[in-house]
Amino acid sequence: MSAATESHLDHSKADERNGLPGSMPRKVNVLMMGAGSFFTNSVLRDVVLIPDNQGGELRLCDIDETRLNLQMTLMQKLIDTVGQSDKWKLVGSTNRRELMKGIDYVVNSIEVSGTECVRFDNDIPLEFGISQNIGDTLGPGGLMKGMRTIPVYLDILRDMRELCPKAIMLNYTNPMSMMILAGARAVPEIQQIGLCHSVQGTSRMLAGFAEVPYEQVQWQCAGINHLAWFTEFNGPDGKSLYPKLMEMAADRTSDFATKEPVRSDMMLHFGAFITESSGHLSEYLPYYRKRKDLLDKYTDTGYRGEESFYANNWPNWRKTADENRDKMISGEKELDLKRSFEYGAWIIESIEKNAPIVVYGNVAPNQGLISNLPHDGCVEVACLINHNGIQPTKFGRLPSQMAAICDSNMRYFDLAADAVVHKSKQHAEWALMLDPLTSAVCCPAEVRELTKRLFEAEAQFLPGFN
Repeated sequence: MSAATESHLDHSKADERNGLPGSMPRKVNVLMMGAGSFFTNSVLRDVVLIPDNQGGELRLCDIDETRLNLQMTLMQKLIDTVGQSDKWKLVGSTNRRELMKGIDYVVNSIEVSGTECVRFDNDIPLEFGISQNIGDTLGPGGLMKGMRTIPVYLDILRDMRELCPKAIMLNYTNPMSMMILAGARAVPEIQQIGLCHSVQGTSRMLAGFAEVPYEQVQWQCAGINHLAWFTEFNGPDGKSLYPKLMEMAADRTSDFATKEPVRSDMMLHFGAFITESSGHLSEYLPYYRKRKDLLDKYTDTGYRGEESFYANNWPNWRKTADENRDKMISGEKELDLKRSFEYGAWIIESIEKNAPIVVYGNVAPNQGLISNLPHDGCVEVACLINHNGIQPTKFGRLPSQMAAICDSNMRYFDLAADAVVHKSKQHAEWALMLDPLTSAVCCPAEVRELTKRLFEAEAQFLPGFN
């Protein structure tokens, strides 16, 4: 069975039979870092909904005590609602070290600086002509988020090494590739995997456009986070669905091309579809955001590429998330009791039950998993999960043109990860000089000035950089 076909077992088929076979042989302890985040509602809920679980402890950590207490109340209501109050103990603290002893899995979803730097990340680069849609993975925004976030992530990994060395880190925080790469270099003793929902979401979306039931499509996918390629996407008869998708993409007025203006265009010119939304993807490339006429042609509202979309909306999204939690606690809004296709709980279930599944994860170092990408980089590939933990599988060679696009991002991540590990502003500056979008817009002297401005503006969140 191919990795692509196997991957359907952990979602579509598992949904049908309400979980993987067998029962959990023991209690498990799961620590949620950044408990006020979006992912707590889905990942920890999914853990509670694992069929035949033996319970354990759910430990929640957030430096914002108000949001921590809100999430604790909501999680307790969920546990009570599904009738598992006798199984699960809920513990919360603003001090992560108090929660780490005896932990089996750490789910990381932290946001360092909250909303305080979102305007700096967006507005200062915009003064230099750099238009960002999201700005949390690559480019100036991704760089600064990494410089703020990764030092805290590395401290979490070091605490794990001391207090729960056998625990597995399931990371959801961006910038994903940079996070996992820095973690592998600085604290290699901890097994970590970077988890995103772009592969699951995009494969479902493509099946919908191709008008083929998701359970019947077969595909292969590999690359880097937010820039993985569906090198094959076939129907139940094994025939490629790409001719149909290409025909729709070539008609720029089609629903497909309209909803995914950048991804459909990249597919036409590079031969395969990419995992991240058009707006986010446009930031990782030198083609679409460097001139107003290109922005007008290839971007649109929201996640289709709207300028400053994340910066303008992120504070409201956080507020709305907390309001929704209040409504679920009060009963004004109904609790969602369906398991999601987020990988976290499926990984925990698979390891505990020794029921093999395949997920798509970000791992480092590459070491030949994708043979024509840097061996010391972070890649996104199919990973076998069972009682032995996380086992990345070898993909082989990406088509050269696709590998080259990934490689352009990986050179940036390489320098950015080293910038954090060594607390080096110079390495951060070099990283930004290699960023595809920034280098398409700015000369090196401008990148130097931009980096200086960003570090000055966010200095309180960047201790120790020199």
